[in-house]
Amino acid sequence: MPRYTVHVRGEWLAVPCQDAQLTVGWLGREAVRRYMKNKPDNGGFASVDDVHFLVRRCKGLGLLDNEDPLEVALEDNEFVEVVIEGDAMSPDFIPSQPEGVYLYSKYREPEKYMDLDGDSLTTEDLINLGKGHYKIKLTSAAEKKVQKSREVIDSIIKEKTVVYGITTGFGKFARTVIPINKLQELQVNLVRSHSSGVGKPLNPERCRMLLALRINVLAKGYSGISLETLKQVIQVFNASCLPYIPEKGTVGASGDLAPLAHLALGLIGEGRMWSPKSGWADAKYVLQAHGLKPIVLKPKEGLALINGTQMITSLGCEAVERASAIARQADIVAALTLEVLKGTTKAFDTDIHAVRPHPGQIEVAFRFRSLLDSDHHPSEIAESHRFCDRVQDAYTLRCCPQVHGVVNDTIAFVKNLITTELNSATDNPMVFASRGETVSGGNFHGEYPAKALDYLAIGVHELAAISERRIERLCNPSLSELPAFLVAEGGLNSGFMIAHCTAAALVSESKALCHPSSVDSLSTSAATEDHVSMGGWAARKALRVVEHAEQVLAIELLAACQGIEFLRPLRTTTPLEKVYDLVRSVVRFGK
Repeated sequence: MPRYTVHVRGEWLAVPCQDAQLTVGWLGREAVRRYMKNKPDNGGFASVDDVHFLVRRCKGLGLLDNEDPLEVALEDNEFVEVVIEGDAMSPDFIPSQPEGVYLYSKYREPEKYMDLDGDSLTTEDLINLGKGHYKIKLTSAAEKKVQKSREVIDSIIKEKTVVYGITTGFGKFARTVIPINKLQELQVNLVRSHSSGVGKPLNPERCRMLLALRINVLAKGYSGISLETLKQVIQVFNASCLPYIPEKGTVGASGDLAPLAHLALGLIGEGRMWSPKSGWADAKYVLQAHGLKPIVLKPKEGLALINGTQMITSLGCEAVERASAIARQADIVAALTLEVLKGTTKAFDTDIHAVRPHPGQIEVAFRFRSLLDSDHHPSEIAESHRFCDRVQDAYTLRCCPQVHGVVNDTIAFVKNLITTELNSATDNPMVFASRGETVSGGNFHGEYPAKALDYLAIGVHELAAISERRIERLCNPSLSELPAFLVAEGGLNSGFMIAHCTAAALVSESKALCHPSSVDSLSTSAATEDHVSMGGWAARKALRVVEHAEQVLAIELLAACQGIEFLRPLRTTTPLEKVYDLVRSVVRFGK
């Protein structure tokens, strides 16, 4: 018998259908009838006939024709939404689709698998998992490690040994011993009580990254989770069933408790979940629609799912990968600006950088020479001012290897640290199968990624700061020898005047965001957790700073391409002309 899950005014209703010839309109009326039945006041309606509504798919939000037969319009177990005419949106309403879901409107279940062993995940791998390019499976070696780890936990329970988080309470309640018959309830209560985050939910890509990273850490075999449960978690990931995880609430020690608890809450069939098929719905319905069952937590497994730095690290992984991309692009954009401002390439001479041999500085200077080298890629613009009397350029042009270079070195440092964290066991207690015991420690403390991501924000911000100054030089006729604000009819048109203001605003905002969050600590859990990393905020603001750098450099790129129009018919080097052509394929010249 076909069955549909229908969203009506914030509630989810399972509606069976005995006759597939029934229409979409029937499904909407039946869902409204069931909704009214559950309300003391009938939901404010006299009868179903008084309700006027539209029906749309949760996936893609496409409207359905009420006269279409269900067997034609919908698949079995599909999720739909009844939108009642005249309803105002509640301020606490959770939309059926998260931000950016249009990226998932054409989601296709991946065919390829990525093997996880807990030891070899890269930042690029995690980004690809977040984008839904791969499903996950464990290596056989990882499965064996997980099984041996679980045997230690089973032995502890059988022998009734007192061990933190397994047979005791948590935090301040660590000395409270829990009866054997309450150990499973203890784990469920832990997940429910710790699901206390606030703010917007993580988007699908970030949620997938977080879930994938937690699976990788559990695969190391130091968490005590059973192989059966871990395989259930992997099934949830492979079905792209993603729990509702608020972005705020972690202090970064003991790990990212609140966000990871929300992750676990969905896995046990509580709270909300999202999938490309369902949109946001009750977790139990989403799991059921994908043929999955809620996880039943065994002793220690709730703690194994929520104790770690994976929120900080997964967001940090995205930040460092985006930072790496924008750092490479910054060199190209700055080289184009240098051409437009008729700068010299002398500052990129190999010998200058050989005597101050920082790797990033040497690499950036090499990129500038590659882009601007007149012998290999002749530039008519450079040739036009070869014999001018200008001796040297402003620092924003001349010192790009030094400024951009240290950003590249910063990114390399942070990427190395984040990669280590991706493959680190961050639980407490740690389960050492080789010793047959558990050991309490502090690997959950997020100080390492927190400090690194604060450093990343400070480094990447400089790309935006120096770019904004180059935009000023492009727009200022006394510095550029170009029309004011890069527009021919100044006054009638304002050109890049306010685009530069936007860049200045973003740079100013990033200055405040660059204050390190990891220098702060507030004691929590009745002074049991008396020093914390604040790494969650370090990760989120690092992403904001990277985003601002992307936006400022995009403005500079547009301004440089606008400026080159005033130097025509002269052409720049071949590589930079290709950059110009790429921009002009999507943005026309602003006259």
